[in-house]
Amino acid sequence: MNMMIAVDPKPKFSETSKMPKGCLSWSLEALSTCAGAHDDDGEIVDPCKICYARGGFYNMPVVKEAREYNKKDWKRDAWVDDMVERIFTKRLFRWFDSGDCYTTKLAWKMYSVMKMTPNTEHWFPTRNYKFDKYKVVLDAMALLPNVVVRFSSDSITGGLVDGANTSTIVPYVETPVNFHGNSEVCFAYERDGKCDTCRSCWDKDVQLIIYPAHGRMAKKVYKEKQLIKLKELS
Repeated sequence: MNMMIAVDPKPKFSETSKMPKGCLSWSLEALSTCAGAHDDDGEIVDPCKICYARGGFYNMPVVKEAREYNKKDWKRDAWVDDMVERIFTKRLFRWFDSGDCYTTKLAWKMYSVMKMTPNTEHWFPTRNYKFDKYKVVLDAMALLPNVVVRFSSDSITGGLVDGANTSTIVPYVETPVNFHGNSEVCFAYERDGKCDTCRSCWDKDVQLIIYPAHGRMAKKVYKEKQLIKLKELS
């Protein structure tokens, strides 16, 4: 006789090497859940062409399976409570080290998790500011004192997007960015690719994070678009 073994569904988290120790992330598959990854002509925007989550570690079956699982799991009635239980004692939390919030139903559930974990600082990078249907929920999230909703620019040359908290990508750390507010350059590349003690991405007072590009995919895209000379990217 075959026996059915009950499985207790729970959210699947990742703890990437770059993040501060103990910082968990809940993620989905890159691109397929990233509606904002495409421009008005349906072309993939430049930052998403060089996205780290499209290759390497993220192509491992166990990683892909976890993200596919999460795409179904969040629809459970108990998902919010399960998320809260897991991260309630965490100092920091990152939403989406890959993927994005592809539906407002998920976004409102995320809002509930954020509101029910007031002692956890949440960082939510997204391109969904492009769509009017997300405005209300993104504004609600941003009003929470423990949440930074950081709008990601579509530029890889330091172009900016309007928002209280944003980010952009530049070819080199020395690249000038025309911004007069409070900004920080990500120096993880100088720390073996790790955040170390930096918490700028979670800081509401840091209006702009500037990420220097790195890696082979970035180098290829910059050269193809003739956006830089042949200077090596790190």
